[in-house]
Amino acid sequence: MEGRSLSSRSTQDVAEGREIGVSLSPPLKVGKLQAALHTKAKNSPDYRFYALYDKLYRRDVLRFAYERSRANRGKPGVDRQTFADIEEYGLDRWLDELTTELRSGTYQPQPVRRVYIPKPDGKQRPLGIPSIRDRVVQMAAVLVLEPIFEADLEPEQHAYRPDRSALDAVRQVERLIRSGHTEVVDALLSNIYMRRFVKGWKTGGYEQRLDARIVNYADDFVICCRGTAEEAMSVMRMMMSKLKLTVNEKKTRLCRLPEDTFDFLGYTLGRNYDRRTGESYLGPRPARKKIDRLCNEIGELTTRRKGSLAVEELTGRINRKLRGWSNYFRIGTVSKVYRNVDSHVRYRVRQWLCAKFKVPGQGKRKYPDAYLYRKLGLHQLSGS
Repeated sequence: MEGRSLSSRSTQDVAEGREIGVSLSPPLKVGKLQAALHTKAKNSPDYRFYALYDKLYRRDVLRFAYERSRANRGKPGVDRQTFADIEEYGLDRWLDELTTELRSGTYQPQPVRRVYIPKPDGKQRPLGIPSIRDRVVQMAAVLVLEPIFEADLEPEQHAYRPDRSALDAVRQVERLIRSGHTEVVDALLSNIYMRRFVKGWKTGGYEQRLDARIVNYADDFVICCRGTAEEAMSVMRMMMSKLKLTVNEKKTRLCRLPEDTFDFLGYTLGRNYDRRTGESYLGPRPARKKIDRLCNEIGELTTRRKGSLAVEELTGRINRKLRGWSNYFRIGTVSKVYRNVDSHVRYRVRQWLCAKFKVPGQGKRKYPDAYLYRKLGLHQLSGS
């Protein structure tokens, strides 16, 4: 949780597979605690949890929170302390001290280190990086609170939930548009508040009356409709006003398939064509801006100023980038995209090799495909 709340993390992170809290199985006692909290919240919706703080500094909870935070990696905060520093100091000793501070009430979070990361539109997004110490405490809070919130969230909500992913949300939208929900309201809102909207949408009878289904991930949601999108958009705005919430009007629009397309979680959904039969169908494909971003990143990795890198190091960096990207962009129409990306990667790697080893020309004869894939071990998306 690098300085942003669960509900406000950018779907840019989602699109690159950086979902919060990588999948690690909790220790037995932590799992039992989470199961007990979830069961109580599920079976007693009106119950209020007043005494949870003592669960936060349970040693097994804090240790698992540390493991989750370490698996998420991330840069150090204002104190510049790294995971390696902590383990050199002694993890048990470090956890003992943190437990004592939390139990005694003397724990105080440190300031958040501010950094800026570039956005696709050329602007910069501010990002806050807490210290590892604070990230561990935040993760401990997630471990305790997540089972309670999970019991209350609606099935339409996919973000930051156990056994759910952004791809599940994309697949749900694909199923809906293929089943005839071809009018889509494309909008934004945060995850926790989204639960109130989704619940009101169903209890108010709009889902059934308008045959309009919501799919939500983090701050993105769509309403898939059967010929009722204009009314659905009007009702949505009315409900948001009652909830005192504001929809991002610049990013909210109505589109009708198959004439239009819309982007959702890094995918463009709309008309595609079967390359064997030429027949059209509705489904997802990687969004153009995500393909361009990947190609730009590959280009940056293979600039002349990276010529001092060892060939093995460059290949490893490219492979990690390609595998991470394709692990997320793997559903829908991807074959042509994969072939184009592979072609771009081959071209950039050959250019880099020619510059590094002073080889004239394009390098196709010196560095044929077989050399790149078999000798260097370059990852190939096509056929993967």
